[in-house]
Amino acid sequence: MLFKKGILNDIELGDVTTAFRVWRRPTVKPQGRLRIAVGELVIEDLREVSRDDISEADARAAGALDRAALLAELGDRPGRLYRIDFRIDRPDGRRALAADDDLDADALAAIASALGRLDRRSRSGAWTRGVLDLIGGHPGRPAGELADATDMDKPAFKSRVRSLKELGLTESLKVGYRLSPRGRCYLREVSGRDDR
Repeated sequence: MLFKKGILNDIELGDVTTAFRVWRRPTVKPQGRLRIAVGELVIEDLREVSRDDISEADARAAGALDRAALLAELGDRPGRLYRIDFRIDRPDGRRALAADDDLDADALAAIASALGRLDRRSRSGAWTRGVLDLIGGHPGRPAGELADATDMDKPAFKSRVRSLKELGLTESLKVGYRLSPRGRCYLREVSGRDDR
């Protein structure tokens, strides 16, 4: 279940606690968990509803301006309409990790090891350092432009950046990415070693 970037802050603050989705079959289940950019959601309730069941209050709980705006956003897509009620459970641990730039030798070694695993799993060879350098040199550049500077298509590039974000090395912006404080520290340290 995806959310638009503009609504994530409201979810984090607890102002948005409901979503409506048109699905052929649900992609979440009651009491399931879903990690999003601002934390982890607990799905408290999931039920099939009709458009007539949606009130003005329901629309606002889903982050819409009003009921009409929500119905327009849902459109006439085929499938069943579901109401998903959720709560934010805990903040996204990646944020704290990304902010941690106090890297000792053990932390640097752990990052290098994790990046090495990503590189070894890649069919196209090592990529992590190149992508970190590219993002570091071009913060805020759209993903498509960054992908064009590599041998990757945009979906593959974005998938790889998500892997780096899991390690706390990058942060998503409204457009593009930047290195996190942790990522900048790591690159400074390894670049210094490369110069020796």
